Amino acid sequence: MGLDALSEDVSESYGALGEELAVSLDRETRNELAMLEAALDPETTDELLRRAVHMLFQSTVETGSLDFHLRNEYDVTYDEYLSGMTFDEMTGGGYQTGSGDPDDRRYQF
Repeated sequence: MGLDALSEDVSESYGALGEELAVSLDRETRNELAMLEAALDPETTDELLRRAVHMLFQSTVETGSLDFHLRNEYDVTYDEYLSGMTFDEMTGGGYQTGSGDPDDRRYQF
């Protein structure tokens, strides 16, 4: 797997989701959603669900969980996905230039 596979899977999932999504709720989730609706008084329940997805996404990015899962499944990070290049591609692919001295690598960025 790699960056191309991740991009393809994201595009495929995005297309499959469409504009609306029917979600079944268990009792606990329904209770928590009702409490959030009462407390936050959003215009629609959909708004709370959109916020929940944003918060879950942000949390997985900030804790490194997203990178962990992406690295395990696709061998890339979220930053690599956003840039469209792997770290190796950004840094020259790991091939050496110069005198052939292994210490020369420390000067390659």
